[in-house]
Amino acid sequence: MKFKIETEYIELIKLIKVTRISESGAQAKIFVEDGIVFRNGEVETRKRAKIRPGDKIEIFDEVIIVE
Repeated sequence: MKFKIETEYIELIKLIKVTRISESGAQAKIFVEDGIVFRNGEVETRKRAKIRPGDKIEIFDEVIIVE
């Protein structure tokens, strides 16, 4: 899926929540803590990582391309 942001960046847990991959911010934090979120092919462990246009986030079978 493609996700367009209107600001300079979006925090990782907010992105996971707003795309409805998680039901809540707390659940999004758990996904990150469990090491199942990949940013540009590498595990991302920072819950508040700044995701910018051009980043690719992978979680479960979902791929999010940030524009």
